[in-house]
Amino acid sequence: MLVLVVDSSTPAVTAALAEVSADGVALRAQRCTVDARAHGELLAPQVDAVLADAGARPADLTAIVAGLGPGPFTGLRVGLVTAATMGQALDIPTYGVCSLDAIGYPAAAGEPVLAAGDARRREIYWAVYDGAGQRIAGPDVDLPAVAAERARELAVTVAVGDGAHRYADVLGLPLRAEPRYPDPSALAGLAAERIRAGAPGERLTPLYLRRPDAVAATGHKPVLP
Repeated sequence: MLVLVVDSSTPAVTAALAEVSADGVALRAQRCTVDARAHGELLAPQVDAVLADAGARPADLTAIVAGLGPGPFTGLRVGLVTAATMGQALDIPTYGVCSLDAIGYPAAAGEPVLAAGDARRREIYWAVYDGAGQRIAGPDVDLPAVAAERARELAVTVAVGDGAHRYADVLGLPLRAEPRYPDPSALAGLAAERIRAGAPGERLTPLYLRRPDAVAATGHKPVLP
């Protein structure tokens, strides 16, 4: 089963094609560009590129997997709108995966791990995973010091992700170099059971965790006579 994977929850804009079978998940093509200001410009061309790289057409797709965040409002919605629109147009199911899971799950290797992304405003998006890669806390958004305290309570011994690298001095944990951003293989793998079972498609509900920076005005200023 050929599956399109997209994620725009971080500065890394990712599109990939994965082959999901009874034997596991194999990537056939992927594109990733780190640019926090160009999600809308990059994602659609990258989807076209991975299809071309694999010699596939949209009609060959069985399902679409999208990273749900957490992430900033503007960037995150690009991937989710793209996935939802393509799913509707092609009449194929869409499945969502917490983007932090695609960082923490592949990084877990028998010890608790903190996965963190940059949330701006000097905060991080974070979650904690046990040694088997199961999420045991989060996702949440906090100051790095708050996440560090929670990580200590959960006996975390290592950190991973872009946010962990940016605030390594505050977190005070050894770092894993990769994955720095959501791993498309992990995104596909975490949805693979649903894909193989032909589960109904899901509504792609974003994990914003906080209100967008831009809000609508709540009143009108008086007009001078």
